[in-house]
Amino acid sequence: MEIRKTYKFAFKTALYITIVLTLAMSVFLYVFYTISWVNMLLFTLFCYGLSFGVIQYRVQNFIYKRVKKIYADLTLLESTTFRKKRITTDMATLTQEIDKYARDKKIEIETLKVREEYRKEFLGNVSHELKTPLFTVQGYIETLIDGAANDKKIREKYLDRANKGVERLIYIVRDLDMITKLEAGDVRIEIETFNILELIESVFDLLEMKAAKKRITLTLDKRYSQPILVKAEKEKIQQVLTNLVVNSIKYGTEKGTTEISVENLIKNKVIVRVTDNGEGIEKENIPRLFERFYRVDKTGSRKVGGSGLGLSIVKHIIEAHDENIYVESEFGVGSEFSFTLEKSK
Repeated sequence: MEIRKTYKFAFKTALYITIVLTLAMSVFLYVFYTISWVNMLLFTLFCYGLSFGVIQYRVQNFIYKRVKKIYADLTLLESTTFRKKRITTDMATLTQEIDKYARDKKIEIETLKVREEYRKEFLGNVSHELKTPLFTVQGYIETLIDGAANDKKIREKYLDRANKGVERLIYIVRDLDMITKLEAGDVRIEIETFNILELIESVFDLLEMKAAKKRITLTLDKRYSQPILVKAEKEKIQQVLTNLVVNSIKYGTEKGTTEISVENLIKNKVIVRVTDNGEGIEKENIPRLFERFYRVDKTGSRKVGGSGLGLSIVKHIIEAHDENIYVESEFGVGSEFSFTLEKSK
């Protein structure tokens, strides 16, 4: 146990007390008795020794006992193990430890505040996303119950719209279930080898009609003479490509283009780029693009549809493959989303 600081404190304090008492005793003896320098020296030494002992005892057992308790509690709070550590009574060390603890706690509190805000925002977004189709379905069903069901034409139209609302609810719940599993690490990635070019063509075939409604052309950047084999879960990568292409169609311009390219990145990696000439994304929105329910459109409009989870799911699928996803965009010019995959030898 380190007690050198207490010795220094006791030494100085005892010296001050001894000087004061010696001066007081000298004055007293000068006035009433004869001063003996030998006796005065003995008195000084005795007074100093006694003062030092009493002060050191009091400091060690009153002040530093409490300091050690604070330090021990602080060490326990900070420690990730319950092994005993050496306890110091050094005030400088204790001050540093308390400052560090205070800084760490401040960071922890700030982190908790950010998480709480994120939780509130997430719950608000979920509520908003679910209540819109719910109220829509409820409105059509109530209208049918109130008598509109007797008119065959209105009945069929309202049932069709109610069915679309239910489909949207199922879509949102399914995506929520998917992202919850991805975030919890409950989704196993089944690695297989497949031709990424064939998968891209199949996604284009699937979304051809959707793109045709906005007269958007889906194309590969060039003719590839050889297949490009990658190692990943085919179904999950198809979901990634589908979500990215759907997004480019939603926010693309009339008669625009969505182009996909596949390039060698390094020896065992390829990079898949999905590029469009749509409306683009403003710089301040890019860092939050992959957040759940985050929308660039701040008007609250849901005219473009979707669950608001597409890009977040894309990011989690790519990260589950231990790969990376990137985004580059210029507002008014277009966007490029790209991700890496392991190349099969």
